[in-house]
Amino acid sequence: MKNRPAPSFRWYVLRTFTGQEKKIRRFLENEIREEGWDNKIQEILIPTETVFEMRGGKKRTREKSFFPGYVLIKMAMDQQLRHFFADRSRPWPSKVDFLGPGGAPAALQPQEVERILGRVSEARDGDERPEMPFDSGDAVKVIDGPFNNFSGVVDEVFPDKLKVRVMVSIFGRKTPLELDYLQVERAN
Repeated sequence: MKNRPAPSFRWYVLRTFTGQEKKIRRFLENEIREEGWDNKIQEILIPTETVFEMRGGKKRTREKSFFPGYVLIKMAMDQQLRHFFADRSRPWPSKVDFLGPGGAPAALQPQEVERILGRVSEARDGDERPEMPFDSGDAVKVIDGPFNNFSGVVDEVFPDKLKVRVMVSIFGRKTPLELDYLQVERAN
């Protein structure tokens, strides 16, 4: 009796509609159970991080995807799996295709996988990260501090410091204020 070589597991990227990544994961997990493919598909990953933002003066935490519209799958690709993923008669929820030439599955390079998994690991190990909700040129209103109720325009964003430079008009002159991003909100 010949020994079969161990399957070679590699990472592939499945494209889907943005916001539908969890539906695809649930669908695949169900198919893996039904078909008994535990030995062919090792992991289904949606790279995310926990971010918080201020809305209406309240801190809200949410999961944010690093790559919206993409699901990473670690599997030992074979003819059976190729046919499964290409089968358009299955009730796929929001699946588009694989990332690869002509929608054909192409495995990620090891250095790409290391970079993505490193970023996921950092996100898991780190604290919640605030989402920087402002860009240069955004109209904002100061909601905290000595310049409360002043309006201005974001001149520069400093995501590493969680600060923004806002140009406000004080006595008819444009004046830069460096504020914590929690001290401002978008102007209506």
